Amino acid sequence: MPRAVRERQMLDAAVAAFARHGYQSASMDDIAEAAGVSKPLVYLYLKSKEELFMACVRREVGALVETVREGTRERDLPADRQLWNGLRAFFTHTAAHPDGVTVLHRARTQGEPFAQEVVAMRAQITDIVTVLLAQAAQDAGCDSELADREVSGLAHALVGAAESLAEWANSRRDDSPSAKETAATLMNFCWAGLENLMKGERWTPARPTSPTHGAASA
Repeated sequence: MPRAVRERQMLDAAVAAFARHGYQSASMDDIAEAAGVSKPLVYLYLKSKEELFMACVRREVGALVETVREGTRERDLPADRQLWNGLRAFFTHTAAHPDGVTVLHRARTQGEPFAQEVVAMRAQITDIVTVLLAQAAQDAGCDSELADREVSGLAHALVGAAESLAEWANSRRDDSPSAKETAATLMNFCWAGLENLMKGERWTPARPTSPTHGAASA
């Protein structure tokens, strides 16, 4: 069997095991059995449990980033449509690969060097979203100073919300929303606010009303 195919089988089995049991509790014996290979062969291809987990994280990171890039590749579309396509691609991928989502979540909490891979993934996706939001702000005639100040923070907030929503949607099991529904939830949440912001309509907390003299006396 070609090495690439054998490695894919090992990684598929490892992602499922790490998602189900966590990094510490996942068994190399169980991973080898699930992949249909011997334990020594796993160690021959991937030298340690740490290297195997890193290979899983990097594969899931690469697949998710490429999915978002592909979903937003049609640059002739309006920025909001590109963002919508990217979100649909993102949630379609995470719904189809729930174990991968879980592995990335575990990597964030496992510490270095695994967490850094997820940080780098988030930065790449955030860069994509930042470009789209900046273009949307420009197309809407948003004040350039306002756009420069707000866009980066909004992009980070949107990507964080997408990660959280993907984990929530996958946790719903039999009642899980479709990728389109999840994307629409986030798009409606963020775009209404973005649209107002681009018009210069910023939210500000209302001033507390002072009690009337009569109410104070009562």
